[in-house]
Amino acid sequence: MKSGTALIYDEEMTKYKLLWVDPACKIEVPERLTVSYKALEENGLAQRCVNVPVRQATDAEILLAHSEEYLEAVKKTPHMTLEELMTFTQQYGDVYFHPNIYHCAKLAIGATLQLVDSVLTGKVRNGMALVRPPGHHSQRSAANGFCVFNNVAIAAHYAKKHHNVKRVLIVDWDVHHGQGVQYSFEDDPSVLYFSWHRYEHQDFWPKLQESDYDSVGKEKGAGFNINVPWNKVGMENSDYLSVFFHVLLPVAYEFCPDLVLVCAGFDSAIGDPEGHMCATPDIFAHLTHLLMSLAGGRLCAVLEGGYNLTSLAQSVCQTVQTLLGDPAPQPSELNGPCESALESIQCVRAAHKPYWDCLKHAEAPPISEPSTKRCKQTEGEGNGKAEDGEKEEEEEMVVWQESPLRLVPPSRTAAVLPAEVKPLEGCDLLEPSLAPAADILQTLRNDLFEKSVAEASLKTLYSVITLFEKMKKNEILNGLALVPHVPMAISCAVKHAAESLTNRVLVVFVGEEDVTTYSTEEGKMLFVQISRGQSGEQKSQYKVSVCLKKSPPEDRSGLAGFMHAVLGLLLPLAYEYDPGLVLLARSPGCGVGEAAWAQLTSLLQGLAQGHTLVLLQVGEEKALRGTAASLQGDPVPSLGPLGPPPPEDVEAVERQRQRLQTSWKLLQTTAISEK
Repeated sequence: MKSGTALIYDEEMTKYKLLWVDPACKIEVPERLTVSYKALEENGLAQRCVNVPVRQATDAEILLAHSEEYLEAVKKTPHMTLEELMTFTQQYGDVYFHPNIYHCAKLAIGATLQLVDSVLTGKVRNGMALVRPPGHHSQRSAANGFCVFNNVAIAAHYAKKHHNVKRVLIVDWDVHHGQGVQYSFEDDPSVLYFSWHRYEHQDFWPKLQESDYDSVGKEKGAGFNINVPWNKVGMENSDYLSVFFHVLLPVAYEFCPDLVLVCAGFDSAIGDPEGHMCATPDIFAHLTHLLMSLAGGRLCAVLEGGYNLTSLAQSVCQTVQTLLGDPAPQPSELNGPCESALESIQCVRAAHKPYWDCLKHAEAPPISEPSTKRCKQTEGEGNGKAEDGEKEEEEEMVVWQESPLRLVPPSRTAAVLPAEVKPLEGCDLLEPSLAPAADILQTLRNDLFEKSVAEASLKTLYSVITLFEKMKKNEILNGLALVPHVPMAISCAVKHAAESLTNRVLVVFVGEEDVTTYSTEEGKMLFVQISRGQSGEQKSQYKVSVCLKKSPPEDRSGLAGFMHAVLGLLLPLAYEYDPGLVLLARSPGCGVGEAAWAQLTSLLQGLAQGHTLVLLQVGEEKALRGTAASLQGDPVPSLGPLGPPPPEDVEAVERQRQRLQTSWKLLQTTAISEK
């Protein structure tokens, strides 16, 4: 698979607009595309992408998701008068037609399918299609919500038919429910559709009962439709991440898609006149990064909504820059999910408990009386597609801090390896050296080792410290070291980090050995150990040890238990802690296979602006190349469909979650009233 990111855009799709007065539709403007592409150019991102030309969709492709009667009706619109277009439009909801919209709609589908072809044939790794009109509201025989044809639904059918894709995950992070996508696949177990959307107990457009959490799919598709309703506005970054950690990612890993399609609507970002949400554009970098570990990295993002031109352009840039492999920015403003978000999470987990092994331990029932149920709608908020013009103008004045520039170090990965180990392709080799660090070496000798410790070991450990320093100076993005003794190297690295680095350090150790981490300033280090042996007594919110059931690396149940701990405990802790550096280590015989280790390495790189140092022990050479590939941003191998995690593992994770959730809010999965 090639390493490029496709970007598909054609100015031709800007050549239609609203020709009459319609308050519900006036925000859907051609500038939505032009500002997005201009921002990509100004930030040097468009130039780094692989340019893929658009094409028009064929009738056969459109008919994958639409009726022939509807297609024939839309075909007539280029020849209609203004009055005829207005009359034709009135039979549908919150949409408008233009003499050129049929042409643009065919280009939007064609662009989406060009992206799917490029990804599934290996010409590129991933990509984004900037298209217009959007698609996720369009139904089999009806235009709806600015949408004429359902771009992503057609793409999913197309991937299954023409590329023999068995399982497709569709993630819809637009602020409106993509009911058209849901209707297309609600009885289809080969497509998992996930949508979060502003709902407000069916008071927000499209005001459908089937947009609620209890619409889980029909017949064979039961469990394959996941709706997360937002019952209040103002959702923040923490709310979005919580849903990923405790709903989407566990189910997605169990489903194991071959392709990820994203209905990339950015009206769920701050400042949007439709969404009224408070999530900042940088959150889309993290959502994208988390999805890139699925399906071997085969991800296609397709533009849907987004009506604040400033936050839209910033969000598109954050998404594309992450697809290109640049380190994600520091996550901002993670304070834990609000009560209403927790209520939705609890309801969704309860509704899908019968269908997914990863949720069978969710004991809390659906919320019987949500906190927002009796709340009156805030005056002037509006409850439809841009129906309140005054509020729309007010939302344009919302101010937020723009994400800082995402600096990419000149070198991505540096490695410290013994002389007898073959150099790793793509990694800068850092020669073990003792000079010029007499003070550090003296500290190492006095505090950590016996004076008889081998000079070669000292050289390697000092080189580990050098990797730390190079990351601190942003000379390298991440590092990898093969060391004689992992617990000793962790102790060395932690001590140095505590004394010389100002940022917090996250230490993740997969193994059974005891590690001396030394006392550090409270909160300066978060230590998380995942083992398959006995764990020590837990006293601190900054020292977490999870003991999983002993199992061989190839055991599917053990793999499910490990990922249950990673997704439901480690990632929420790590994101809320927000470290400046991540130290990841494993010891021989840790019971974690190479694919799971690569997944862990990949997922953690969303933290600390990608500054991750991985320690492996001599004798673990077989894990070197997979680890290096993950650090270099290569797609990580799929784990295959996951089965149920062992009850012992579920209980171990749950004990830690219960112990820590008052301190770490992102661990919460139930509403306050239910705890």
